[in-house]
Amino acid sequence: MKIDTIGVQAFIAIAESGSFQTAAESLYLSQAGITRRLQNLEEYLGVKLIERTTRSVALTRIGEDFLPHAKRLLSELASSLTEIRDTGKLRRGSVTIACVPTVGVRFLPKIIQAYSAKYPDNHIKILDHTSAGVSSAVLQREAEFGITIAGSHHAELSNVPLLEDDFVLVCRDDHPLSDKEQLAWVELEAYPLISIGQFSGNRPLLDRGLKDKNLVLQSVYEVQRVSTALGLVAEGVGAAVLPRLALQRDAYPRIKVLPLVDPVISRVLVLISRKTAEFSPAADALYQMIREYHGELLDL
Repeated sequence: MKIDTIGVQAFIAIAESGSFQTAAESLYLSQAGITRRLQNLEEYLGVKLIERTTRSVALTRIGEDFLPHAKRLLSELASSLTEIRDTGKLRRGSVTIACVPTVGVRFLPKIIQAYSAKYPDNHIKILDHTSAGVSSAVLQREAEFGITIAGSHHAELSNVPLLEDDFVLVCRDDHPLSDKEQLAWVELEAYPLISIGQFSGNRPLLDRGLKDKNLVLQSVYEVQRVSTALGLVAEGVGAAVLPRLALQRDAYPRIKVLPLVDPVISRVLVLISRKTAEFSPAADALYQMIREYHGELLDL
């Protein structure tokens, strides 16, 4: 059903001014133009709204009943249009993003704080998934964009590199290797380690890097989440090889972080989105902030 808002606007102007000429001037129309708008509305409704004589303009009974409804209709429409316009201009709204869990430890918090300070009324939902889960969430439109580990991604996704994150040895201060400044990977072969399971996007990167150097590490404990590995390290169960971003600064006073060299193995974090995506204003603001902010973000 087509709503004749133009005719409603003309009807209200005539009813309030009591004059076709005055109403036409208020709407920047000719008198013939506003008469035509009113006639089109009356034909659409099948009733007369205004009685017009050579000397006066008066509302019919139906016109009197319709006038308050017509005013409310245009008022609600104007409010809705203003709200949508402000949503775009002020970038108001909500945004859902997906990310691998370690991104939420040190990478996202500072950005979220800056974003919330600039857009305090906006709502942010973060879906923490595996690397494959982040891609799936973006493809399925569960998230408007995501932060994940670089690799082979779906053809419908675009990606923007953000930063490199080295793998390090995480151990407690009483571990035999804890007094080292840095370690070569070969020095780990003699020690039992806590490893991350195959479902993590970090595992293939480590396996490829170690295979190139013909290194075989002792994986005595296997966990699926970095947070579990950190908990075991903190209790002295063993040491673990983890991305540097996985460690929240000062969260574990007794844990030491040792750089691993020969080779340096790192992962690249990328910002992914659907190639055809049209971001909401709120999402676009956060997306651009992540792209612009990452270079000065962290002391890795």
